[in-house]
Amino acid sequence: MWESESESAAGHKYGGGLLTSSNHGVKTEGFVQRGNSWYVATDIPSDFLVQIEEASFHLHKYPLVSRSGKLSRIVYETHDPDLNKIVMDDIPGGAEAFELAAKFCYGVAVDLTAGNISGLRCAAEYLEMSEDLEEGNLIFKAEAFLSYVVLSSWRDSIVVLKSCEKLSPWAENLQIVRRCSESIAWKACANPKGIRWSYTGRQAKSSSPTWNDMKESSPSRNQQVPPDWWFEDASILRIDHFVRVITAIKVKGMRFELVGAAIMHYATKWLPGLISDTSIPGDEASNCSVSNSSSSGGSNWKGGLHMVVTGTKDDSSSVQAKEQRMIVESLVSIIPPQKDSVSCSFLLRLLRMAIMLKVAPALVTELEKRVGMQFEQATLADLLIPSYSKGETMYDVDLVQRLLEHFIVQEQTESSSPSRQSFSDKQHMGMGCILNAKARVARLVDSYLTEVSRDRNLSLTKFQVLAEALPESARTCDDGLYRAIDSYLKAHPTLSEHERKRLCRVMDCQKLSIDACLHAAQNERLPLRVVVQVLFAEQVKISNALATSSVKDVESESHAMVTNRKTLLEGTPQSFQEGWTAAKKDINTLKFELESVKVKYMELQNDMESLQKQFDKMLKQKHTSAWSSGWKKLSKLGRTTNVVENQDDSPKIPDSIEHNRKTARRWRRNSIS
Repeated sequence: MWESESESAAGHKYGGGLLTSSNHGVKTEGFVQRGNSWYVATDIPSDFLVQIEEASFHLHKYPLVSRSGKLSRIVYETHDPDLNKIVMDDIPGGAEAFELAAKFCYGVAVDLTAGNISGLRCAAEYLEMSEDLEEGNLIFKAEAFLSYVVLSSWRDSIVVLKSCEKLSPWAENLQIVRRCSESIAWKACANPKGIRWSYTGRQAKSSSPTWNDMKESSPSRNQQVPPDWWFEDASILRIDHFVRVITAIKVKGMRFELVGAAIMHYATKWLPGLISDTSIPGDEASNCSVSNSSSSGGSNWKGGLHMVVTGTKDDSSSVQAKEQRMIVESLVSIIPPQKDSVSCSFLLRLLRMAIMLKVAPALVTELEKRVGMQFEQATLADLLIPSYSKGETMYDVDLVQRLLEHFIVQEQTESSSPSRQSFSDKQHMGMGCILNAKARVARLVDSYLTEVSRDRNLSLTKFQVLAEALPESARTCDDGLYRAIDSYLKAHPTLSEHERKRLCRVMDCQKLSIDACLHAAQNERLPLRVVVQVLFAEQVKISNALATSSVKDVESESHAMVTNRKTLLEGTPQSFQEGWTAAKKDINTLKFELESVKVKYMELQNDMESLQKQFDKMLKQKHTSAWSSGWKKLSKLGRTTNVVENQDDSPKIPDSIEHNRKTARRWRRNSIS
C-alpha cells in the first residue's frame, strides 16, 4: 500500500517511536509485572494504588499528580491524606493505555506504534495530561505522533482507525476517526504513481493480512497499480468506520463504479451468507470471528467477520442478526445512486438478506427501487427469494411483482424524460435499448412463472397479474408463457373449465411457434376453444404465407404447411378433431353469410347512386326560368296551329296512316309535358 516519503524522516524525528519524559521524581529502571499487578522497579515503596478492572498498579503519588490533572484533583481535592487507592475502570484504552501513561510519568521510554497511539491519546485526554501542567506533556506528544507519522502513512492510518473501535466516544470526540478516514480517502483517490506501496491484504503466502513492509515484493514505480488496490485494507474496518471512509471517498469524487465495487467486496467479506455459490477462502474463513478486534500492535489481525444466521425463530433478537442487520442497513445507505454502480445480482442478494433480517421497511423499499432500475440484468436464481413471511406460497411472488412495477415505472420515466442526445439518436438507440430491456425482462418473468407455477399454493390471480404486468409489445413470442401455463395446469389439475379459459387468456395464440402449436394441439389440459384458436392461428399463418410468397415458394411452403397441418390433425385426439370439424363448418357458414351481405351491400349502393342522379336532375328542372318556360309554350302553340292549317289544305290521307300520326303526336305531347 502507501508509504509516504516523509514517513521515515518523521520516524527519526520522534526517535523511532520512543517517547520519554525528562523530568521525573522517582528513579526507576522500569516496571515489573507479577500476575495482574504492576510494580515500579525502585527502592521507594509505593504509596498509591490504581485499580483498573483486574489489573493493579502500585505507584507513587508525586509522578502521577505532577503530570495528570485528573489524578491531582482526585488526590488534593478530597482532603483525605490517607487516600491511597482509586478505581478507574472507565479509562479509555484500559490497563494497557494506563500502563503507557504511567511509564511516561516516570520517564520510562514508551514505544509508540500505530496500534497503541489511539488508546494512549484517549487515555492522556482522560487523565488531563495537558501543557498546563508540564511542557511537552503526553497530549502534545501523542498529537504530534498522530499528525506527523500516522496520518502520513496509509498502513498506520488503517491500523489506528481499526484500533479506534473500542475507544468510542473518545476517538470520535478527539477527531481521530475523522482525520484517519480523510487520510485514507485522500490516499485512495490520489494517483499512487511515484509512491512506494505494497499490498498489505493480499500476501501470496500469508493466510492473513500483515502490515509488514515487504520491499522485495513491492511493485516497481513503473508497474501499473490496479484500481482496487485499497479494497482489502478498507474491508477490515468496522461498518461505521467503513461508512465514514466511503463517504469521504465519495466527497472527493472517486468513480461510482469503484465505490460500488468496494462496497460489494466489503459485503462479501462481512456477510458470507450473501453469496451462496462462492465462499471466503479457507485460510481467511478459518480465522474469522465475531469479535474481530485487533491486537495492540495491529499486526496479528486475522480477517473479517464470520456470522452465520441460522433458521431458528430467535434470530431477530440474537447478537449476530443485529450486527448483520446493521451492516445491511449501512451498506444500503452508502450505495451510489447511479444505475450501474453495483450489480443487480448483488442488490437482489442484499434484498434477500434485508427481508430475512427484517431491515427497516424504508430501506427495503429503496432496495426494491434500485433493483427495478436494473431488473433486466437479473437472473432466475436471484429472483427465487423464499417467502419469509407467513404467506402460503413458497416464493415471494409479491416481491417480484413490486420489482416488475418499479421496472415499468423506470422505463416509462426514461422514455418520457428529455435526453442529452439528439432526437434521432434517442429514437435509434434509446428506444431500441428499452425494447431489448423489456424483451429480456419478459423472458425472465416467463421463466420465473414456470418455476413458481409448480407451487400448489400459488393462486390463479397472482399468476395472471404477474403474467399481464408487462405490455403486449414486450413479448414477440409466447412460447415461454405457454410453458408456464402448461406447468401451472399440471400442478393444479382441479381447475374448472372457466378457470382454465381465464388462465389461457393471458396467452396470444398467434405468437406461438410451430413447435408450441404442435404441442398445444395435442395438449389435453388446454380447453377445446384454445386448441381451436391454435389451429386457426396456424391456418392464418399458412394463408399469409401463401399470399406473400412467390409461386415457387408457394408450392414448396404450402406442401410443408399442409404436412404440418396433417401432422397436427393426426396427432390431435378424436374429440378435438370432431370439435375442429364443427368449428370448420361454422367458419364456412360465416364466410357464406359474409359474401351475401357484401352482395346486398353492392345492390344497395347501386340503388343509392341511381336515386342520387334522379334527385340531381329534378333539382336542375326546378331551377329553369319562367321566361324560357313561356317561350316553350308559345312555340308549342305555334306548331299546333300550323298543323291544323296544313290538315285543311292537304289531300285526304288513309285512316291507318292518320291513326299512326295521331299516335305519334300523342306520344310527342306526352313527352313534352
